[in-house]
Amino acid sequence: MRRLWGRLNSVNVQKAVWALDEAGLPYERVEAGGAHGVVDEPAYRRLNPNGLVPTLEEDDFVLWESNAILRHLARRGGPLAVPSDPRAAAQVDQWLDWQATSFTPAMRDAFWHLYRVPEARRDHAAVHASLTRTEPLAAILDAHLRGRDFAVGEAFSIADIALACAAHRWLNMPAERVARPDMARWLDGLARRPGAARALGEPIA
Repeated sequence: MRRLWGRLNSVNVQKAVWALDEAGLPYERVEAGGAHGVVDEPAYRRLNPNGLVPTLEEDDFVLWESNAILRHLARRGGPLAVPSDPRAAAQVDQWLDWQATSFTPAMRDAFWHLYRVPEARRDHAAVHASLTRTEPLAAILDAHLRGRDFAVGEAFSIADIALACAAHRWLNMPAERVARPDMARWLDGLARRPGAARALGEPIA
């Protein structure tokens, strides 16, 4: 039995959904978080004491933190296998950590206020500061992707999943931003993958 807890409009749940679909692994997704609640219930807190999503259950094994879930699925082998070259594997880790600690946190306030806060209550200064923090990071990713189809080496990896879910939000943000043509080209290529359909197909909200 494999169960993924989390709502599909969570960027972290999108990463796990894409990885499971890309790997061709059967699973049940249970709505949790946001408007669905669940995450504060005692039964859920026993699975994930943080009260966040996603949470992956595999029989009696429970795992939370989206990038940990990506790494776990990659270690199974198959289409998401961790690169055999230690340096390439380290670069996958590098981009996973960068997404989680730099890129996504920088854009969080802009995303939150532009999508989830009513316009009358938006903190426009917070939006501006968030966009300003994110632009240099978007420039880093855009420059890295110049001439590349994948984030690391010549093959699709979990680094692409993590970065693409974040980039999808950034490139569709309803705000003035610097054009990032290489990021957009790379994301367009990844969005055609069957595994991306569910993760990136939902309206951003």
